[in-house]
Amino acid sequence: MKRLLSTDQARRVLLRGAGLDPGAPDRPTTVTGLLERLGAFQLDPIDRIGTSQDLVVQARLGPTPRGAWARPQHEGAAFEHFAKERCQLPARLFPVWRDRIAASHRWWRTPERLQKLDPALIDDVLAEIEARGPVGAQELTPRGRVEPLDWNGWKGTASAASMAVEVLWTRCAVVTAGRGPRGQRRYDVPKRALPTVWDAPAPADLDRALLDHRVRCATVLPAQTGPWWGMLEDARRAGRPAELVAEGAWVAVGVEGSRRTWYTTPDALERADAPLDHDDLMRAIGPLDPLIWDRELVRLAFGFSYTWEVYKPAAAREYGYYVVPLLWRGRLVGRFEGRRDAMGRVEVLGRWGEVPDAPFAALLDRLGAP
Repeated sequence: MKRLLSTDQARRVLLRGAGLDPGAPDRPTTVTGLLERLGAFQLDPIDRIGTSQDLVVQARLGPTPRGAWARPQHEGAAFEHFAKERCQLPARLFPVWRDRIAASHRWWRTPERLQKLDPALIDDVLAEIEARGPVGAQELTPRGRVEPLDWNGWKGTASAASMAVEVLWTRCAVVTAGRGPRGQRRYDVPKRALPTVWDAPAPADLDRALLDHRVRCATVLPAQTGPWWGMLEDARRAGRPAELVAEGAWVAVGVEGSRRTWYTTPDALERADAPLDHDDLMRAIGPLDPLIWDRELVRLAFGFSYTWEVYKPAAAREYGYYVVPLLWRGRLVGRFEGRRDAMGRVEVLGRWGEVPDAPFAALLDRLGAP
């Protein structure tokens, strides 16, 4: 039997789980602490007012330089891999991903890459990274060209060395160890990049560890299939969520106004009835922020419908190319589209909703800070 949440309860649970309760006593003050708190930063390269992961950090920590989200990688406290799409993850989780990858060969079209690459070439690239790392894929010794993979018209790399890095990264044989000055990934072997965890033992039940991580990232995780399940789709179909509910580790919930089912944790529900402590800061919510992973839940909890329209043709967009929601005093009060001018200031291309002027102007100042 599932517990029914009011829309206000669902909103409070989501905001607290997403680290957007300004009055929380355990609120993180560093990027590494925030990564631990959220469990993941979903990554995307598009940068109009800062990338989505930049906005995740700024919404919780205040003014931070663009690219600050990657600091944990430089400190050996994070790595990148697939969770809900490509994410930055706390280093302590590396053994789980390492062993889960070793148990599967289907990840990220690896079999297709292996058909194009000589195994000796992959070993040679690994040896070079071990000798030279951290190093960018574009800095490796050229090793010829391959036929690139095709994703519905988007072409992957034609560099054999870069494709070998993709295989090694997918296998967790190399990891991202920071970013270069232009945001390019730098790779190293786990032994050097993640010295405290690279060979640590993983839990015996890898799917359980991954499921617990996913529900804590989402806070309220939809029961139906979708991008929030990703590599855990097999576990969902096998009934693992129902097992976790039966043992009391998860709670099945419904939300007023919907027949759908979601999963959350008992601790996430503890303060569902407690009011949030608000400040007066307006926050731009990145399009891949964990607060808005489930658009239907956002519609129910906030009365706010949101679609990220970057992949729509211009004529089909309702609002604009890179429009983000605006959170103020615990509510999604509107949305805006912006871009940086030559001086780095944020220029407003459009604003919609009941958005108070003063908090919005202060937000623009923060987004435009160096």
